[in-house]
Amino acid sequence: MTIDATDRKIIEATQAGLPLSPTPYADLGAILGLDEAEIHTRLTAMKESSVIRRIAAAPNHYKLGMTANGMSVWDVADDHLSELGQKIGALPYVTHCYERPRALPDWPYNLFAMIHGETSDEVEEKRAEITAILGDALRQKDILYSTRILKKTGLRLRKKG
Repeated sequence: MTIDATDRKIIEATQAGLPLSPTPYADLGAILGLDEAEIHTRLTAMKESSVIRRIAAAPNHYKLGMTANGMSVWDVADDHLSELGQKIGALPYVTHCYERPRALPDWPYNLFAMIHGETSDEVEEKRAEITAILGDALRQKDILYSTRILKKTGLRLRKKG
């Protein structure tokens, strides 16, 4: 799928996020001179064709009181990785969970899961839960704690011209 001028206008209008209201698609439509149904249809088509990957909130975990944030890394047996990754990704305190290739010999980890908590003790309790879920498929583990929040942004288009 290629995007047309209307899709480009929708993407440009949402680069800083959707309007914060109970009717964001209707509000966006009013800004762009389109009806709510067309906004929804076009965003759905762009998502289904992988022009955009997702429409999601990007909360500031620090402002929500989640100041202990750790990227947990796991060396999991490859034959169990997909099944266990899905289980870990479904946990309510995991916001990101994905497979990454190992970089042997220095980096043996192939499963990453971002864990959020109000304290490091809370994050460690959650990490212990994940350890139990991974069971015998787990070979090694570590955690990298955040020291600052990085700027989160979505899709950005360069202006033509």
